Amino acid sequence: MLTRRIIPCLDVLAGRVVKGIHFRDLSDAGDPATLAFEYMNEGADELVFLDISASTDKRGTMTDWVRSVAENLFIPFTVGGGISGPEQARDLITLGADKISLNTSAVMEPGLISRCASLLGSQAVVLAVDVKRGDDGRWEVFIRGGRTPTGLDLISWVRRGQSLGCGEILLTSMDSDGTRDGYDNRCIEAVCESVSIPVIASGGAGNTRHFIDAFNSGADAALAASVFHFGSILIPDLKKDLANAGIPVRIEEVLS
Repeated sequence: MLTRRIIPCLDVLAGRVVKGIHFRDLSDAGDPATLAFEYMNEGADELVFLDISASTDKRGTMTDWVRSVAENLFIPFTVGGGISGPEQARDLITLGADKISLNTSAVMEPGLISRCASLLGSQAVVLAVDVKRGDDGRWEVFIRGGRTPTGLDLISWVRRGQSLGCGEILLTSMDSDGTRDGYDNRCIEAVCESVSIPVIASGGAGNTRHFIDAFNSGADAALAASVFHFGSILIPDLKKDLANAGIPVRIEEVLS
């Protein structure tokens, strides 16, 4: 059985890691390279860095901190934010990123998914999807850091993303984001039943039970931010608890 991955997420604003609630009220959480090194040593399987103002500011992801992270990190990491073309995506991979994440730009120009996949391979292209549940019970896709509704149906969009060549879905529930009340497991289940590529659950982690529930809902990986950044959950302890609950995780590095 494939091991499930634990992925700290680092939202980057002006070269600093920040965290908020429902994508608002951001506070400083530290330096990207420093936090990346600490998470690697704690047993994180991967990291995700999202330059959260790149799309709204209409600029590309800043390269200085990407290079700095790559120099200090020996686990895979993904970079997203403001990527508007395959050449820019290739440049981030050249700087040391293992994957790139597309969100707003993919919605605005779906063909970008195919072009990036053709250039880098599907395994290097993550489709990030931020969603809110509507009054009708369906999930709507939002872009530009969760500020702009698109009218797109979540399930239709992830299926199209897979058909266009993305290799992974990063699914964030904006309703749960930062609340620590748990992932949106119904949303996770719906997406996992609709695509055959790996799904990363994001938004709402508050305790070990939430991670277990997300994995039991079909997630291949679970992403979190505030509980890791501020020490509410320690990755070595989390992995031991997951293993005890029957969730397959990589634990060799954290048992000594």
